[in-house]
Amino acid sequence: MEWENQTILVEFFLKGLSGYPRLELLFFVLILIMYVVILLGNGTLILISILDSHLHTPMYFFLGNLSFLDICYTTTSIPSTLVSFLSERKTISFSGCTVQMFLGLAMGTTECVLLGMMAFDRYVAICYPLRYPVIMSKDSFVPMAAGSWITGVINSAVQTVFVVRLPFCRNNVINHFSCEILAVMKLACADISGNEFIMLVATTLFTLMPLLLIVISYSLIISSILKIPTSEGRSKAFSTCSAHLTVVIIFYGTILFMYMKPKSKETLNSDDLDATDKLISMFYGVMTPMMNPIIYSLRNKDVKEAMKHLFNRRLFSK
Repeated sequence: MEWENQTILVEFFLKGLSGYPRLELLFFVLILIMYVVILLGNGTLILISILDSHLHTPMYFFLGNLSFLDICYTTTSIPSTLVSFLSERKTISFSGCTVQMFLGLAMGTTECVLLGMMAFDRYVAICYPLRYPVIMSKDSFVPMAAGSWITGVINSAVQTVFVVRLPFCRNNVINHFSCEILAVMKLACADISGNEFIMLVATTLFTLMPLLLIVISYSLIISSILKIPTSEGRSKAFSTCSAHLTVVIIFYGTILFMYMKPKSKETLNSDDLDATDKLISMFYGVMTPMMNPIIYSLRNKDVKEAMKHLFNRRLFSK
């Protein structure tokens, strides 16, 4: 690869599934189909949340933000990954890698914080239904959503700046499909303990703290639901938050699976399992955004009614 004075890195090589050409073609088709579903599903949710006046509530405002976030998150990496599957040249410029790192981390952080805000919204809706319009007014839920985006951008900007300032040695092979920040950081020929500490603090604040808010919110929600005397009332109350809870379980469950399972390097077939690790990571980045609109469509009566109304209106307009 190209270097200037042996210190200035010009480009990275994305290893991906190099050495597995048949798998590359297979996963190109699979990921392309999933990406199209992501764009159509989340795009439809955004459209109906704007066009249907019945969905002009805090819950669907957050859902619209989540759908837009999922489109942005996948678009930062999937198109370049698809191109790399079909191309022999699997390199990315240093500046391109920096942009990909920044956007990927910003979107990931924003989603964690936004899921926490959505859990708080469901807590207020179920535990304080009469006060809900006052507590979750437009003056509240709009800054909450904006704060999620700002938090993601600031966290990503800080971490990305500290990574790009690191000196990089001759090894410029990223053992991943995209410029994942930890994979890039490990290529530095310098002490990265400071970067790791910043990442630990950021993970605690922007991943674990929202998770703690979600756990507390749903503990209080479940406690409140169990106090409802009728089974019909309990079922109706739970249905208002079941879609969000399912999304949270998939999102955080996949993260826990990725980081708590045994490391592939400790096994004999490290190369094969290393490819498996990367595929799991890639599918995590695609599966969750694809499942979100499906879950909200199947488990939410308001969304299903809005979709029927939208399609019927288009049919009759023709």
